[in-house]
Parts: sequence; structure tokens; C-alpha cells
Amino acid sequence: MQQQVLSSRPSIRPAVLALGAAIAFLCASARAGDLAYPNVAFSGFGSVGLTHASIRSADFTSSIMKSSGAGRTERWSPDVDSRLGAQLDLTLNKELSAVVQAVSEQRKDGSYKPAIEWANVKYQVSPDLSLRAGRIALPIFLAADYRKVGYAYPWVRTPVEVYNAIPLTSSDGVDANYRWNLGSVKNATQVFYGRTKKDLWDNATVEAHGIAGLSHTTSYGDASVRMSFLTANLTIDLARELFDAYRQFGPQGVAIADRFDIAHRRTSASSIGVNYDPGKWFAMAELGRIKTGGSYAGDSWTGYASAGFRSGDLTPYVAYAMVDPDSAIADPGIALDTLPASYRPLAATANGYLQSSLATIAVQSTVTVGTRWDLAPGMALKVQYDRVSPTDGSRGTLVNVDPGRFRSGQPFHVASAVLDFVF
Repeated sequence: MQQQVLSSRPSIRPAVLALGAAIAFLCASARAGDLAYPNVAFSGFGSVGLTHASIRSADFTSSIMKSSGAGRTERWSPDVDSRLGAQLDLTLNKELSAVVQAVSEQRKDGSYKPAIEWANVKYQVSPDLSLRAGRIALPIFLAADYRKVGYAYPWVRTPVEVYNAIPLTSSDGVDANYRWNLGSVKNATQVFYGRTKKDLWDNATVEAHGIAGLSHTTSYGDASVRMSFLTANLTIDLARELFDAYRQFGPQGVAIADRFDIAHRRTSASSIGVNYDPGKWFAMAELGRIKTGGSYAGDSWTGYASAGFRSGDLTPYVAYAMVDPDSAIADPGIALDTLPASYRPLAATANGYLQSSLATIAVQSTVTVGTRWDLAPGMALKVQYDRVSPTDGSRGTLVNVDPGRFRSGQPFHVASAVLDFVF
């Protein structure tokens, strides 16, 4: 499996049409080239999971882009980690190939409608240089290329504090990959450019234009380091009515709206990850930096460290993850005593919504222990315990929060079991 990302659109039709046109072009090229027929390969992967969370005032889930999870909605939820994916690889000759991948998992509307994760065409310019066009993974974080393939990593799920920080994980555009060596040190450098749009809820969308970035991986023996950086022009219209209302209150309201609104705001994300795996044991860690200019999405540091050892078919592991913002997670809003009495109720309501929006900026840490059992080729059973602690008035990475019952600063417990497989 070559890459792995979340869907960037609720409809699969545009990507399917684009891939169909690409395949038609590639087949025509193959007839004129050195292969009489294309080489087609089919593969797949999946996870069947069950998760229990002790919290009753919110839902724990693996992605903020899901509609529900374990806790408030269901004590035991299969939706947190369950998914099914299929991939089709088409190779025409040594230069031309294409890939399409679809994944079915819970979406924000609660459905399991399959979504196109990848759909791109690749041209191998030389043994070391390749070019791609289409839907491509954003190479941020170590597991960016395979985060949906649970079998590929030791835990039940990738650390939510880190991987939830960037809900947009693919772009429709182009990239170039170049592999080069310095003696026994292997290097891979990727540059990319694109755009993406994703539907949220309440008819809201998130759009990123002018996504441009660089990713570089260096490997030496059993160790590898991946460094990535991207920047994008980001718009999220989830709180559009709130900030439109603030702008009706004159200069003070306009200043608040300009400070927190996310409308054509230049944002950036950077990360560095280290993995050391000599076989008998492994250790890995990542650190990420997300900057949105102090908006209601927050500026945050994210990171985790994990280690484990292998004893036969068993791999016990531990991990610690955190997300810590360095931008405002609370603000008083408009000073009510500066407004006419008739305006104060509306302004107070706007201030309340602003506080609710800022409370979605995650401040959270998680301690994890678990075990992976490779019970058969291509199949692994994992069990995991997490102690999750949202703090500082934040709801952390929780969804479906009941504001009347939820109390930040109270740790809760999550127990998970998942069967991962590839075929």
C-alpha cells in the first residue's frame, strides 16, 4: 500500500471521473509502449474495533470528523476504530502507473458511505525521481501515508492529540519525490502543491487553498527521521454567523472577529518524527507545531513518545501523548458595559458562543498501555487502555459534549480492542 489519507470531499464522483480519464490515457500509452496489457493489483485492509469510555458527558472518538463515539452516545462503540478499505493499483509500464483507494468508516453524518482517499497518476521520470497528479496524501507526521491502515502501526489508533490536529490530510494537486543517498544514508525529498475542501456539519466547510510544502525523510540503518512543513490559505465557515454578528458592534466587535475568525488566514504546520526499530524493540516520537494566527482553531504544540518490545507474536507497548496550545483558549469578548442596554443581551449571547468555540481548542494528555498480538499473517489483535485528561477548561478532543455535565480536568478511561487485517 503506497499511501493513506482521509477523504477531502463528501462525494467520490469527481475523483472517480478524474481517475477514469487518467486510466484511459494510461491504457492508450501502454498500447503504444512496452506492455500489451496493464498490470492490475487489488488489495485491501480493515479494522473491526470496539471501544468503551467511562465518560458520560461527551464522546471519545478517533477523529473529530466522526459523528459519535464511546461515552455519551454509546458506552461500547464500534464506530471509533472500525473501517474497511480497498485499493486498486494499475501499472502500465516502468514509467506510468495509477492508484485509487476507497475507505468506508463513520463520517460526520453518521453514515459509512465510502470515500475516495487517493486517486492519482504517477510518472517515474527516472529511478530516483517521480511526479504525481491527483489526490495525494499530505505528508505531515510519520504515519501520514498509512494512518488508516491499523495493521501498519503498533497501537489501536494513532495518538489523537497529534493526528487530530490536522483534519485535512490530503490535497488535490501535484507533487515530486526525489530519492538520493549520501553513502549509507538514504534520503527522500518531497515537494507538493494543491488545494482541498471538506464538508463539516451544519452546512459548514473547511477549505485550504495554495497548500505548499516540503517533506524530507532520512534513514540510516534501523533509524529514520521525517521532517515536514506546509503552509496554506485556510477558511473555516463553521462560526461565520458568530463573527458576522460581532462585526455589527462597531470597532470592538470587528477587532474580536478579525482576531478569531478563520477566513483566508495563512496557517502553517510543521513536524519532526523519529523512529528506531532494530526488530526486538522499537521507540518512536513526534513533535508538531500548528499555527493559525491565534484564531479560534488555536496555535498548538503536539507530540507523543512510544516504545515497545517484541516477544514472539506479542508486542507490549506504552505511549504518552499531549496537545498544548499557546494561544488564547478563553476571551471575555465584548465589554457589555460599553454598549447600550438594548444591545447587551445579544452581545452576551455572542460572548457565550465565543467561549464555546475557544473551548474546542484541545488541551489534553493521554497515557497509554497496550499489547499487539500478531495471531496470523496479515492479521493482528490489539487491546489498549488509555487514561485521557482534558484540562484548563478545554474539552480536549471529545465530541458531542454536554456543557451542563462536562467538567474539564476530570480524567476518564478508555478501553479498546481491535482486529486489524490486510489482504
